[in-house]
Amino acid sequence: MSQKLLVVEDEISISTLLQFNLEQAGFQVVTAMDGKNGLEKAESEIPDLIILDLMLPEMDGLEVCKELRSKKLNIPILMLTAKDDEFDKVLGLELGADDYMTKPFSPREVVARVKAILRRTAAAEPGAEKHKKDEVEHLQIGEVDIYPENYEAYFKEKALELTPKEFELLVYLARHKGRVLSREQLLSAVWNYDFVGDTRIVDVHISHLREKIEMNTRKPIYIKTIRGLGYKLEEPQ
Repeated sequence: MSQKLLVVEDEISISTLLQFNLEQAGFQVVTAMDGKNGLEKAESEIPDLIILDLMLPEMDGLEVCKELRSKKLNIPILMLTAKDDEFDKVLGLELGADDYMTKPFSPREVVARVKAILRRTAAAEPGAEKHKKDEVEHLQIGEVDIYPENYEAYFKEKALELTPKEFELLVYLARHKGRVLSREQLLSAVWNYDFVGDTRIVDVHISHLREKIEMNTRKPIYIKTIRGLGYKLEEPQ
C-alpha cells in the first residue's frame, strides 16, 4: 500500500506540480488549499507526511504546525517557504516542523527529500505486531530508555512525545553516548544533507529534547553543551 502525503499549498500551479511528481513517485496525495482545511485533513486522513506551505490563507503554516503538535499528531512535516528568512525557518522548527525547503525548488528535490524523511522516520506498519522489548535494541542512559526499532522512548518509564527528528537525534546521541558531537556532525547524520551552516536547527532540537528529559534545562545532566565544540549525551552523575 502506497504511503499517503498531504500537500497544503494555496498556489494551484505549485500544488498541481507537487501532486503530479509525488504520484509519479508512487505516493498517494491528498491536497488542501488553505491552512484550516489542511489541519482538518491532517486529522481525518492521518497522512505519513505533510508538505506544508508557510504562507497560507485562513491559518498560516506556523499555526497549523503548532496545532498539530499540540494535538500530539507527530506526523513528519516538510515546510515550504518563499522567504529566505532564518527567523521563519527556525520558528517553524521550534513549533514542530521536521524540515524545510525554500522556494523555488525542483520537484525532484522535493521527492528525494520526502523519501529520505520517510525512510529515516518510518515506524512499524499499522497492525504489525511489535517485537517484545527484550528482543530489540535497547539504549539506556540514566532514566531514559530508547527502543529504536519500536520507535519508542521513555523518561522515568513515561512515554516521550517526540517528533520524528527529535527521536532520530536522541537515538544518534544515545548510540554515541559520551562522545562530543559537533553541530555539523549532527546535521550530517540526522538531517542527511548540508544546511549550509544553519546549525541553529540542531540547537532548536537539542532544546526540545532537554525540555522532555531534563529536570532543569538550565543545568542539564543528560545533554551537555561542550563550549566551542558541540553536544554530548552522558550518564547523569
